Amino acid sequence: MCLGIPGQLVRWVEREGIFSQAEIEFDGVRRVVHMACVTEAEAGDYILVHAGIAINRIDAREAQRIFDTLAEWGEDKGWHETLPDAGEDES
Repeated sequence: MCLGIPGQLVRWVEREGIFSQAEIEFDGVRRVVHMACVTEAEAGDYILVHAGIAINRIDAREAQRIFDTLAEWGEDKGWHETLPDAGEDES
């Protein structure tokens, strides 16, 4: 089973081409992630990441749902309890 973890895009490192990369924050820890599949993302967006590769852009509600599920499983150490903008509609 694969598990994608949401993180928030902080800044683009390289935005063009198949080697595009961005700095993504996961509860205070920042990592550079390969972004070739999610080039439309902007700073502040939540990105679903698996094995260092961004696979999808998600809204704050979906990110919160994933964090809540991790908490139910007891796998929430070091993750946000709630996102500051999780209640906002981003449609």
